[in-house]
Amino acid sequence: MERKIGPLQEKIYSVIFKFDTPAGKAFDIALLVTIVASVLVVMLESIPRLDKYHDVFYVLEWIFTIFFTIEYFLRIYCVYKPKKYIFSFYGIIDLLAILPTYLSLVIASSSYLLIIRALRLLRVFRIFKLAQFLKESTVILKALRASSRRIMVFLFFILLMVTVFGSIMYLVEGTTNKEEFDSIPRAIYWAIVTLTTVGYGDISPNTSIGQFLAAIVMILGYAVIAVPTGIVSSEMVKAGREMQNIKIVRCDKCKNEEHDKDASFCKCCGRPLDES
Repeated sequence: MERKIGPLQEKIYSVIFKFDTPAGKAFDIALLVTIVASVLVVMLESIPRLDKYHDVFYVLEWIFTIFFTIEYFLRIYCVYKPKKYIFSFYGIIDLLAILPTYLSLVIASSSYLLIIRALRLLRVFRIFKLAQFLKESTVILKALRASSRRIMVFLFFILLMVTVFGSIMYLVEGTTNKEEFDSIPRAIYWAIVTLTTVGYGDISPNTSIGQFLAAIVMILGYAVIAVPTGIVSSEMVKAGREMQNIKIVRCDKCKNEEHDKDASFCKCCGRPLDES
């Protein structure tokens, strides 16, 4: 739900959400430095020989958490549509960045989940105004959405393929190589490892027929890599052509970022676009 915001909320909003002002840029840089520091603290805390600094890490972690908690609620306080921010990508990441510390009071070791704060470094795109990267990321997302159904069909076909090849390999190797191919699920595991060209080598066929079948699966593995790449690539070309007539400018009111190249107002809410 959209709401009216006062002068104080407008001021806080300009600092937290806008990156073109000196105050906004300084806040974002300070935020990124704090995020990096908090991630480093979590990493250092996991090193056994640094256990003697546990109390220091504990205090620092709570300082970071309190800072991020205040920042999170300030974001909710100053936005036009709090619900939209809360359920947005960044809103969910911001919430997940503070929950583990509070959960650690109830669940032991959950504080290590704070490594998820590294995802907040995605805000670096806003700080340096890398609009071209934001645009390219939109192209990739559009391509993935457009090709999702075909990829799902392809993955279903792959599951059928590894099930068939795993079952055949169990029949071929099950009598002479019972220790390794001791069940169909384990044979399917071998088929997945081989088809994806990972090749751990923990299971391998001994018979000539089994090795011949393995060679076929290995060759098919290259096709497995090529097909989804081709599907996504074709959609990326299509999405790229569509994005040529779109500019990425974030609306301060509704947060919509895609507008026509010649647009001066947001097509969703009518607010003037700030392209500075």
